[in-house]
Amino acid sequence: MARYSRGGGVDLFGSSQRRVIVYLSGLLSVDSAKVERDLRFLMACFYEVLVEAGEKTIADHLPWCDLAAGSKQSLERPSTRHVQAFSIAFQLLSMVEENAAAQARRGQETLEGLASPRALWRQSLDDLCQEGVTAEAIAQALPQMKVELVLTAHPTEAKRQTVLEQHRRLYLSLVELENQSRTPFEQNQTREQIKTVLETLWLTGEIYLKKPDIESERRNILHYLRNVFPDVLPLLDIRLRQAWQDAGLDPKLLRGPQAFPRLRFGTWVGGDRDGHPLVTADVTRKSLAELRHQALQLLRDQIIDLGRRLSVSSALQPTPALLISRISELAALLGEAGSHAVGRNPEEPYRQYCNLMLLQLPAADEPLAAPTLTARTRYATAADALADLQTLYTSLTSSGAQLIADQVVQPVIRSLQSFGFHLGVLDVRQNSQFHDRAVSQLLAASGASDTNFGGWNEAKRLAFLNQELASPRPFTRPDMELGPEAEAVLASYRVVVEELREHGPDAIGALIISMTRSLSDLLVVYLLAREVGLLKITPDGPIMPLPVVPLFETIEDLQHSPEILGALIDHSLVRRSLEYQREQSGEADLVQQVMIGYSDSNKDGGILASLWGLYRAQSRLTKIGRERGVRVRYFHGRGGTISRGAGPIHRFLKALPHGALSGDLRMTEQGETIAQNYANKITAVYQLELLLAGVTRTTLLDWHVAETPHPLEKTMDRLASHSRETYAALLNTDGFLPFFRQATPVDALEESRIGSRPSRRTGKHSLADLRAIPWVFSWGQARFFLSGWYGLGTALEALHKEQPDEFAALKEHLLTWAPMHYALSNAATSIATVDMDIAAEYAALVEDPAVKDKLFGLIKSEYDRTKSCLEEIYGGPLEDRRPNVFSMQQLRRDGLRTLHRQQIALLRDWRQAKSKDDPAKSESLLTHLLLSVNAVASGLGSTG
Repeated sequence: MARYSRGGGVDLFGSSQRRVIVYLSGLLSVDSAKVERDLRFLMACFYEVLVEAGEKTIADHLPWCDLAAGSKQSLERPSTRHVQAFSIAFQLLSMVEENAAAQARRGQETLEGLASPRALWRQSLDDLCQEGVTAEAIAQALPQMKVELVLTAHPTEAKRQTVLEQHRRLYLSLVELENQSRTPFEQNQTREQIKTVLETLWLTGEIYLKKPDIESERRNILHYLRNVFPDVLPLLDIRLRQAWQDAGLDPKLLRGPQAFPRLRFGTWVGGDRDGHPLVTADVTRKSLAELRHQALQLLRDQIIDLGRRLSVSSALQPTPALLISRISELAALLGEAGSHAVGRNPEEPYRQYCNLMLLQLPAADEPLAAPTLTARTRYATAADALADLQTLYTSLTSSGAQLIADQVVQPVIRSLQSFGFHLGVLDVRQNSQFHDRAVSQLLAASGASDTNFGGWNEAKRLAFLNQELASPRPFTRPDMELGPEAEAVLASYRVVVEELREHGPDAIGALIISMTRSLSDLLVVYLLAREVGLLKITPDGPIMPLPVVPLFETIEDLQHSPEILGALIDHSLVRRSLEYQREQSGEADLVQQVMIGYSDSNKDGGILASLWGLYRAQSRLTKIGRERGVRVRYFHGRGGTISRGAGPIHRFLKALPHGALSGDLRMTEQGETIAQNYANKITAVYQLELLLAGVTRTTLLDWHVAETPHPLEKTMDRLASHSRETYAALLNTDGFLPFFRQATPVDALEESRIGSRPSRRTGKHSLADLRAIPWVFSWGQARFFLSGWYGLGTALEALHKEQPDEFAALKEHLLTWAPMHYALSNAATSIATVDMDIAAEYAALVEDPAVKDKLFGLIKSEYDRTKSCLEEIYGGPLEDRRPNVFSMQQLRRDGLRTLHRQQIALLRDWRQAKSKDDPAKSESLLTHLLLSVNAVASGLGSTG
């Protein structure tokens, strides 16, 4: 039986691949030796598991395994179990790469110092100091920096939660092997643990046999909010403190829990009802209750731990008067229970204080927003508990116990700052057309003669809305029967009203309107809120206590967004609401949140038109807000692939328009990216440090360095327009929709069980109705990755011919102008993930040869053109200029091609069974087909 070894070994990758470079997050290159060594070890373990399970034939075809006799042979038609083995093998490769990158960063910091890894705190502080930003200015700005991650459950995560849990266990075992002091017995024990997990994975179904319900999606999100992020937060503060000291900055400037950036969380699970009929009012109510329950349990556990650790004796250390006074006050307030709490730990005042704090924690379902006689002995809000924790911190520091205050109490304060009594805010999202139907139904219920609200022009809609919003009178009574859309919207808003009444506003994020295309789409929300008493009546007029947030998704909507935003914040009701929200939040500015969508803008116009359209829109929106004294808070709806907004986070932040960030980043983390970025603690710390350091660096440079227009902005305008025209021309080509539906597995994805939400907004089989997620997912599975590059080549080629000086300027500024670099590097990464040979095999599924030849010819020509133009800009073959990305793909190529060919065969058989109306056979084939989808997703490392 093979044992784990850190010595040399067989070259698994062939002589041409002896120097494999791992690329993760765009930041780190890792030598192949460790990847090869660890991968060999894991594959040997997996080989043994399969052989011991009687699956030697499958074991003999494992990739990257020198024990596998048939590993170099191709499989003409691999079985379902072969596919599962390949899927597990790809997961092992991803884990090895993730761990190799983490260990390389640690080694780099050990040898070269904290400033060596790019884009983290230490280097960011250096960049700021070099631009003349003083330590005092940085320290003053740090508490103003806010990052909020919103975890969503879009249908992109192909793996079951139970499988992800096994992956986490496997990764932890892999990290255990890094401990060089482990005895041979301990190494063998870890090896057996690894084999046990691999055996469990082998015997566990990887895909959902039925669609996951919202409960399972909620459990997944809660795992991160309750178990992962609370453990990571203290490490982030330690990283900043260490970088600050290493940079030679005054440590007194970074003292106390109020001196650090803010990290908060949100979620859409249970609140996002855009095209999701399963998200009912009751689901939203349950989500809010579960978030609150878990948050209070987290705080309870932390305060209990505080009590265990704060064993400071008053006999040895004088107790500060501040603490004595608060203990007496709380003991008197809590009566007999308070006296008992103090009596449990005589001469240990800090433990007494923790006992008293525990008594004040409310039950999860206890209504406290409007305190009753019984509620006065409970914390009504997280701010109340924070005040008592701050008293604890101050008492320790005043008595000279600074280390205990910083290392024991501060992490609990920081955790409560982040998670409050609710873990993460819950957003409520709905589509503007759904709202239109709801208003039409309200009009019908009230007896109006013209109820076609969705068909009215904008002037008529605005006149009606303004007239109605001037009155507090609702359209309907609670006992009236309404249509389904009106019932759904009002029921969800009643849950919001209930939450505000019982627990206050902290748990509700925003009311988000998908597909916002006019001012009336936003004012409708205020009208619907009036129906259930969500609007507050004030002497100056009604106000909305919660943010109403437009979501601009398509390129056309992004172009119109400045006009809509200006009209919105000029509206008297909205202005009053922003002022009220500022007073309630303690913000220094009036703040209007705006969500911008990356997925639909990319699906609408391709990669360059999307990214540049988003850049231009943010520039104009920021200016509109500034002119009106309102800070725009951007909510970036980024997905897990480049076509949906993904890309190296440090480049993303640098590429934002000047002044758009302003120390406040709200961003979605969607689907499989949550597990990829945060499932493992070391990686989670790294990703979050990138975010916090990047937001701070970008913001302070914007504040201290004057904005200067770039000379290539007009060039980018033309490139974006030309690329969009080319992209749109392809989508409008005769036969495109049949080509798309037959040359990709989109029809299988529509039958998949990878998310609780339907893949289409309304169920229509049209390109417009298809969500961006399955659109991107389908092109990725077939290895076209179309929306990540199509149209760019034609635009660049035309520029090269017609304005050669401007094309030369692109080359010159590639690495110095962040917005252009981000767009072109993302397109180059997309090009690297294309396998045009495999794409041709998928195209062969198209039934009409003329359609196939025409459409595939257009795509292949544009691919060649795009690659050639990018190589001209990069100054050489992309394989040489960007070896990291290409090496990753090369390493996966043979295994992925085996899986793709199996999927193509299954697609052909499944479609034939469906055409012959053979449901039993088609359902059986579909299970195998979805397993192949899952395996390909594992190999690519991203699904949508």
